[in-house]
Amino acid sequence: MPKKYELQVENEYGRLDKFISEQIPDLSRTRVKELVKEKEILVNHKVEKVSYKIQAGDKIEINVPAVKPLDVVPENIPLDIVYEDEVVIVVNKPQGMVVHPAPGHPDHTLVNALLYHTQDLAQSPEGFRPGIVHRIDKDTSGLLMIAKNAKARESLEDQLAHKTNKRIYWAIVHGDFGEENGVIDAPIGRNPYDRKKMAVVENGKKAVTHFKVLKQFKGYSLIECQLETGRTHQIRVHLDYIGHAVAGDPLYGPRKTLKGNGQFLHAKVLGFKHPRTGKWLEFTAEPPKIFQDTLAQLEKASE
Repeated sequence: MPKKYELQVENEYGRLDKFISEQIPDLSRTRVKELVKEKEILVNHKVEKVSYKIQAGDKIEINVPAVKPLDVVPENIPLDIVYEDEVVIVVNKPQGMVVHPAPGHPDHTLVNALLYHTQDLAQSPEGFRPGIVHRIDKDTSGLLMIAKNAKARESLEDQLAHKTNKRIYWAIVHGDFGEENGVIDAPIGRNPYDRKKMAVVENGKKAVTHFKVLKQFKGYSLIECQLETGRTHQIRVHLDYIGHAVAGDPLYGPRKTLKGNGQFLHAKVLGFKHPRTGKWLEFTAEPPKIFQDTLAQLEKASE
């Protein structure tokens, strides 16, 4: 059901989004920003920016449309839950699983599995990705944080935006490195020649990936990547850009590569401040069996 609110301001205050989220607990600052963008929030009968400074005497009208019906069906799919409490879940997503429904992938997603596991997931305006704060690609395995309510979603999204969380990946890549570590700072946007791909482009969004070489084999290397930003396909695009495509990557890698179930990329470490307590939480998940077996084979071939 849609909801309407009216707030009469008695004293000067700070930002519009902060004020509303504190007055109406059901609305996170992220949701307020979305409503402002959709012109569903008026200040003195006018649309204002989320940064508008509240003044004494302001009248705020808020219209919250009904959330689009969630047509995602809960499915009894096993989940590898690393951590769960009343506001957040950390899950180790298997390789081959899509995070949320999309054209071509209407079901059998992580969201379908989460909805079967719990009804406590933060709503999303689109309806098809409740609880989802960030994503990893279908054939990338590893750790994801899931929000169970609006406040948790806002906190986790703010940590992503301000780069205060921790995300470390392991990747098996093509080639040998002449350096032990490095930083790839190259903007990423849609590939102008292939809309299915991303690329390093001049007018793209800022993207920064830090990498460290953990081990080198014959023709391949095991590296650790730490994300500073979170662009679509960022690690895959950046590593291809410097000539070290992720092994097994069907989109950005060479045809002659390691046999597997897609790219050898795993979200190994995830750290963030707990949305309610502020305590730092950090989790580690070992790569899937095919990743570990491939490392053992590369080790043996390099002896």
